[in-house]
Amino acid sequence: MARAGLILKLSCPDQPGIVAKVASYVASHHGNLVEFAQFSDQLGKKFFARLEIHTADLDVDVEDFIEGFGTLGRSLRATWHFRRLPFKMRTAVLVTKTDHCLQEVLWRTELGEMPVEITSVIGNRETCRSAAERAGFDFRYVEMEGRREEGFREIRELLVEQKVELVVLARFMQILPDWFCEEFAGRVINIHHSFLPAFIGANPYKQAHERGVKFIGATCHYVTGELDAGPIIEQEVERVQHFHGPADLVRLGRSCERAALAKGIRYHVHDRTILDGHRAIVFPD
Repeated sequence: MARAGLILKLSCPDQPGIVAKVASYVASHHGNLVEFAQFSDQLGKKFFARLEIHTADLDVDVEDFIEGFGTLGRSLRATWHFRRLPFKMRTAVLVTKTDHCLQEVLWRTELGEMPVEITSVIGNRETCRSAAERAGFDFRYVEMEGRREEGFREIRELLVEQKVELVVLARFMQILPDWFCEEFAGRVINIHHSFLPAFIGANPYKQAHERGVKFIGATCHYVTGELDAGPIIEQEVERVQHFHGPADLVRLGRSCERAALAKGIRYHVHDRTILDGHRAIVFPD
């Protein structure tokens, strides 16, 4: 049975006594702190924390507990967010041709590792329809060829209609318009391959092989108007050996992409990320 409780995310200027004050507030209402993860950024002079609070023994109503925290939060000059437990985050998955990242999301959702409710799988190709429908999810095809702006407006309407809280780009090979990134800021997660050095354009795996790269990887990040430059949530790497050909690099890359995306989604939906400008503070589980 899922535990009844709350998740509290908090950020504020760093100062003495924050942990004691927050813990005392929870204890004063007979709440039980199941988890208290914190980080004091010495360079930025900021404090970040994620708390999980078991609320079964609270001596006040949960809504009163949340409202009452406002006095302490304001005194700390904090930004905070509560989420009730248990919950499922309404999630749309956007795809194009390849389905390995989609399959990972569907599989981990079926296992119950991620508290998400997949509202639909949206594709600008029909390739992933069978995978989505085989798993029992609605597939929506949106034509993008020659009508990119109209296509994104159509996707936007669908997301609003389905009250989507998270958008996962599971190898969705379209660049999102700035207006879309702004409207859904902090709610769109993407995955892309990572090389050192970077290879852009066609056949990046072939380019990487020709340059003899020693590592291949993937980056899961929040989407912003700057392409592939949003706050990073998770990264995965694999070592490349001299006998690995371009096809091997593709295989290793898929593995990295699947793992990084799954972790990134998990951290987001469990409220383990806090955005801080161009970076994401992550409290792994």
